[in-house]
Amino acid sequence: MKAICFNFEIHQPFRLKRYRFFDIGRDHYYFDDFTNDDIVTRIARNSYIPAAETLLRMIEGNQGRFRCSIAISGVALEQFEHYVPEFIDVLKKLADTGCVEFVAQPFAYSLASLADPEEFAQQVADTCSILRNRFGVSPKVIRNTELIYDDDLAPQLTAMGFKGVLTEGAKHILGWKSPNYIYTAASAPKLRLLLRNGKLSDDIAYRFNDSSWNEFPLTADKYIDWIASTPQEEQIINVFLNLETFGDLHPATTGIFQFLEALPRFAAEHGIDFVTPSEAIAKIKPVGDLSVMHPISSADEARDTSAWLGNRLQNEAFEKLYSASERVRKCQNRALKRDWQYLQSCDHFYYMGNRAAFSPYETNFAAFTNYMNVLADFLMRVEEEFPSQVDNEELNPLLMTIANQGAEIEVLNKELASMRKNIEQYNIEHRKREEANNEAATGTPKKRTRAKAASKTEDKAEAKTTKKRKSTKTGE
Repeated sequence: MKAICFNFEIHQPFRLKRYRFFDIGRDHYYFDDFTNDDIVTRIARNSYIPAAETLLRMIEGNQGRFRCSIAISGVALEQFEHYVPEFIDVLKKLADTGCVEFVAQPFAYSLASLADPEEFAQQVADTCSILRNRFGVSPKVIRNTELIYDDDLAPQLTAMGFKGVLTEGAKHILGWKSPNYIYTAASAPKLRLLLRNGKLSDDIAYRFNDSSWNEFPLTADKYIDWIASTPQEEQIINVFLNLETFGDLHPATTGIFQFLEALPRFAAEHGIDFVTPSEAIAKIKPVGDLSVMHPISSADEARDTSAWLGNRLQNEAFEKLYSASERVRKCQNRALKRDWQYLQSCDHFYYMGNRAAFSPYETNFAAFTNYMNVLADFLMRVEEEFPSQVDNEELNPLLMTIANQGAEIEVLNKELASMRKNIEQYNIEHRKREEANNEAATGTPKKRTRAKAASKTEDKAEAKTTKKRKSTKTGE
């Protein structure tokens, strides 16, 4: 039986304000709150909220037979909590249905997996922590930024506890193979690969509202017919889309929401199911392994990382940023760590690209200049925490000393707490003894009489004992 695996990706970066050279060293706040509020609120109201409500109706109207997954970045969640908390409420309702799987991805929607495995692992852990706290879910499947994946990443994902990864069904990797199967990672056989069907995904994402397309208009029954016509042995069709496809890239007036909501009815007519990624992994056996020697992604025709690291400007900014990773990781400055995460979003590097399809900057060089001005100020703040003049041989002992000091302080705090407890116990016992002594010394008359009577009894007993001893001696 065939199944469709939908994944909807949600991400919004913290956009930078226009930051001049003369702001370096004077202004340490880098983000355009007004623009972020405006864009996030607009997209949430036009796209995210009505799309999520549509998914909720699809689940309820089909008695839970419609199932899908959502990937959401940590930086997007933070902005939703600030600007449109009502969207968080709708996501919570989706989670409560049990029909929506939340998959993990890097907190900042960053390129950390290409530069710093430790930073990548921490960002994924941060996102998983938020998903547990907000929605009560623990992800077992991961979607890296823009579906980036290669063989080097697979063992780390397995070590992090993930059972599967969503990535691109790139033609130059698959060759004659089809993306409509589950594969195992060549470098980590326990990890399952779910590959995006590029054509069927892009038919919705890019061609749905294209009147020049020879298949226009795209209807739900036509789309399901295409899926049903794929070879019988191809059991899984992975359709991975940005959620803003619905209502933002394609406005509601195009009928995009009605198209989405009608899919389950036509799928049922063809006996096609909907599954979450974890369900697909559990139900469908892999057909073989797949090796990806160089990083792939869902971006552009090349399906590689050139959208973010394709020119000298991008690589200069990328290398400069991650040169500070070890120092930032060891510092305790919360504002610095927050800015570090926000500056890693891949969007900043995309704007510097030669082929950026959308950008708030006039040119890619303007994007580079603005980012590097911000980065210069950021690195000055890092310098104050850990001077770059200290080489690694000197820095490592310093960092170790700081870490040891933290552990030592923790041990001393425990010892101090134990001593305080002992002192409190001693004070309690000491007060009890004092009260007993005071009571004996300044007792009531009745108590004193009893004490005297006891004393006389003791004197008589002692006198009898003395008399008995004397009579014993006389008898001798």
